[in-house]
Amino acid sequence: MARILLVEDDEILSETLQELLVFEGYGVAHASSGNEALELSSNGEFELFILDVNIPDFNGFELLEMFRGAHNFTPALFLTSMNDIKSLSRGFELGAEDYVKKPFDFDELVVRIKAILRKSFDSKSDEIVYDALRYVISRNELFDSQNTPIQVRPQEKKLLQIFFKNLDKTVSKDELLYELENRGESSDGALRVYLSKLRKMGLRISSQKGIGYKLDK
Repeated sequence: MARILLVEDDEILSETLQELLVFEGYGVAHASSGNEALELSSNGEFELFILDVNIPDFNGFELLEMFRGAHNFTPALFLTSMNDIKSLSRGFELGAEDYVKKPFDFDELVVRIKAILRKSFDSKSDEIVYDALRYVISRNELFDSQNTPIQVRPQEKKLLQIFFKNLDKTVSKDELLYELENRGESSDGALRVYLSKLRKMGLRISSQKGIGYKLDK
């Protein structure tokens, strides 16, 4: 499943949003302050940040600026009651993908979340069909021809996400090893084992000599 970091200090709203997002199939980590958000982001990876603008410690704009300064370019969506052009412009200049103004419709929020995730995969839908396989972006899951989820280890799941985000593009070996290192295993041997397992699932992963690997269309 795709993981979302929700930064919202309104207790009632945050509980409601967490229930909604979990129901939609997302994994959710919640922070009620800027410092708590920084700690959670350093201890785990997320596919999306949902940031309230007015939060304790420092505001959501400053938080996103810190993320970008640390080379964390996870897509971000702001929740805000602000409606002036200056505030909206600042968020987009910092690299936000979208805004949702409070009060908002929950169905609209879900639509915007899915749109952001699709955009990061350069896809027009929530699914990528790959031969007899089907990859669901919002869930980060691979299904076989019988529509049964294929069980994969966390390391393999991250590699799946990287390859489908970069379908038919070469991903450097260093980037793959870096992602595996975040999961406690970054040796060349471990990478070869995981790639072998993905290939057995039906993924055509080719080796680009001296550069990296590519999931061929």
